Amino acid sequence: MKIIRTLEEMGEAAPCSLALGAFDGLHRGHMAVIHAACAPGEEGASLEPAVLTFARSPSGNSAVLTGRDKERLLEAAGVERLYSLDFAAVKDWEAEAFVQQVLFAKCGARRLCCGEDFRFGKGARGDVALLRRLCQQAGAELYVAPPVREGEQKVSSTRIRAAVEAGDIPLANRLLGRPFGFSLEVIHGNHIGTGLGTPTINQAIPEGFVLPKFGVYASWCRVGGEYFYGVTNVGVKPTVGSDRVLAETWMPDFQGDLYGKRVRVFLLEFLRPERKFHSLDELKAAIRENGEQAKAVTSRISPPYFPQTTLQEAKSVIK
Repeated sequence: MKIIRTLEEMGEAAPCSLALGAFDGLHRGHMAVIHAACAPGEEGASLEPAVLTFARSPSGNSAVLTGRDKERLLEAAGVERLYSLDFAAVKDWEAEAFVQQVLFAKCGARRLCCGEDFRFGKGARGDVALLRRLCQQAGAELYVAPPVREGEQKVSSTRIRAAVEAGDIPLANRLLGRPFGFSLEVIHGNHIGTGLGTPTINQAIPEGFVLPKFGVYASWCRVGGEYFYGVTNVGVKPTVGSDRVLAETWMPDFQGDLYGKRVRVFLLEFLRPERKFHSLDELKAAIRENGEQAKAVTSRISPPYFPQTTLQEAKSVIK
């Protein structure tokens, strides 16, 4: 997948089918737009599947996936060209000029795909009605994806953030259409877990990423292509202390050195709130108990699959 990050990098481009949106969660609603762009339109398969989005959400809200994962998911869905722009570079463009000079002229868009609430241009003045008129004038096709619902409400990044922050991971997973988690580098901690016989990996939750409800979760962890069940504490470790928010995971069946490596952790179910224990022995007993709980959870929830690079694989997990 080719990635273009600035307007200056844009040159003459092959005709494309272009999905438009902030896509700050790549949830089921977003993926409906992405899949539409990747499907053959009136011009058949001659249009290159492409996406125009932003490196950071214009809303300023916390992200429910990292930029690295966003790019991998888009590539897995079949996107061949990604425009990942700085919102500040385009926010002052007049709506008509943005469509005509950027989408049509620079991106080579011959087919546009968006959601029904898509807005664009200075002051978000542009809407789907204006986009339809501009497409008609240019002889371009427009596809507007209907909203995707879960229950009585529309699937949205706002709902997903609220679910994660409340510790309702099963709901977040249903809204996303894939398991919620993160792939982060393993950093050094205070090594208390090793002394307790429950060695853990520490991962710093990046700034701007949604913070799950502080507490302990059952989890699946992927290390080098293998899965291990885990107990993941998200928070500031009140018993031993931490100066930043960490995800600290114990994998009872794993042995090895993971410092400096990336480990993907999928949160499954909330087990208990984070709490301060009176002693390390009390903490150790709680961790062991949570380990048994996590083992029971993972005995009924199969290891999740995070898509890699092929459209066929992506369709099996992103509905």
